[in-house]
Amino acid sequence: MDELYYDPYDYQIDADPHPIWKRMRDEAPLYRNEKLDFYALSRFRDVLDASLDHETFSSARGTVLELMGRIPKPPPMIFTDPPEHSRLRKLVSRSFSPRRVSALEPRIRELCRRYLDPQVGRDGFDYVAEFGAKLPVMVISSLLGIPEGDQEQVREWTDRMLHREPGQREPSPASVEAGQSFYRYIGELIADRTRRPRDDMMSQLLASEITLEDGSRRKLEPGEILTFVGLLSAAGNETVARLLGWAAILLGRHSDQRERLLREPGLIPNAVEELLRYEAPSPVQARTVTHDVEIHGEVVPAGSTVLLLTGSAGRDEREYPDADRFDVSRRFERHVSFGFGIHFCLGASLARLEGRVALEETLRRFPHWEVVEEGLEMIHTSTVRGYARVPIRLP
Repeated sequence: MDELYYDPYDYQIDADPHPIWKRMRDEAPLYRNEKLDFYALSRFRDVLDASLDHETFSSARGTVLELMGRIPKPPPMIFTDPPEHSRLRKLVSRSFSPRRVSALEPRIRELCRRYLDPQVGRDGFDYVAEFGAKLPVMVISSLLGIPEGDQEQVREWTDRMLHREPGQREPSPASVEAGQSFYRYIGELIADRTRRPRDDMMSQLLASEITLEDGSRRKLEPGEILTFVGLLSAAGNETVARLLGWAAILLGRHSDQRERLLREPGLIPNAVEELLRYEAPSPVQARTVTHDVEIHGEVVPAGSTVLLLTGSAGRDEREYPDADRFDVSRRFERHVSFGFGIHFCLGASLARLEGRVALEETLRRFPHWEVVEEGLEMIHTSTVRGYARVPIRLP
């Protein structure tokens, strides 16, 4: 048998990491990569426990492997621990309240109609490029206050910022340029909202105040708002686009499951959870251990980087019987694809809503399709996994 080797930057591994992840779960539940200097946890229970133990598995040095220890100032919320994380999360959590999220459903359906109706009567289209990548950027950008005419450009910048070439850990010149353009643009929007507040999240953040440990209060600085908007925009765009791409692929490959949803549309919310379990859009989260910790009989030294493989955890047979079977009616209590604990995805309810509505509107128009396998094109980053292009053939 080949030597067990896992590298999140390897395109060949990334194309289908599940066989390697299974070997890691069985042979090396605490995996060590000397070359890239990280440990990895692949079993569901280990990933869940580490996600809940933020005091041991810290986010303060970063959560992205290639950025560990190089935290921008001010740090994004996901690169913080309590109490700073608690203060920052409280500021934006109200924007993702159940009432605010549910109020977005008519807008999401309107966007689905806008992108899907023109495809009716065609012999096929690219489900991600022409729909799945457009929907989430419009939704999160509208919430943030990014003008509709600029939203496609924001998505393109985000894609380029996250892209990595084979074996590349550092951002390419194109990635750096995209990041500079993106943050320069957001800075201009923040300056505009400072002069002319509107009913959007950017204006709400400008009006917000943080309560400090001594009880005093202060407003957010422009740099902090810039970091917030950048994080929410990138996270809201990329993960939902990948989720919708996986939906088209898996329901195309598993036509029996698609037929089940056509017969029983009430299963669609559960199908979204099964999609998230089966192919996590964000399958790798990095942490730093704050003290020596023993895991599976081995001591992981303080300061070590540990990858939490949420994508592997979703296929752990110890938690999910027949875990490699895709089943839209599967019943299970939980998955870790949105994380767990204090860093549970802030936009999880919005992602679930977008996934449900997108599937309902897709199946209403296109009850049958086939995936054009030779036309699939993956994106490659160390943090999200999925497809930039998913061409489908319609009958």
